[in-house]
Amino acid sequence: MLRPLATPTGAPACSITLLNELPSLRRAERVTAADPKVQVYSYSPGEFGKENILICHVSEFHPPDISINLLKNGIEIPNAKQTDLAFEQGWKFHLTRSVSFTPQKNEEYACRVTHMGIGKNFVWEADM
Repeated sequence: MLRPLATPTGAPACSITLLNELPSLRRAERVTAADPKVQVYSYSPGEFGKENILICHVSEFHPPDISINLLKNGIEIPNAKQTDLAFEQGWKFHLTRSVSFTPQKNEEYACRVTHMGIGKNFVWEADM
């Protein structure tokens, strides 16, 4: 809605009120922080020496301030792909990150999720 205003010099000006946006902004203010639910898995059953895809699915978190890293022995695996950030009902968000990998014995694969400045590792368990 546009409303005419008068400036101190008397020149006309307008003020814009986004009436349609106010209800959704009020609802968003009531959302409380929610810790992410994390699932780490592989596309196929894990077998040493066999190429696979490591997947980290993070859901049900708020606010959307989050980073996801896929790790091999504590070092980030390059060339990971990530979905676009999407939201669910109640302003909870979800995101998935994945990368091709070939698991080897005595190597640890993990998903590091940092939400609101707090990081935690979630280790992938091979199906062997």
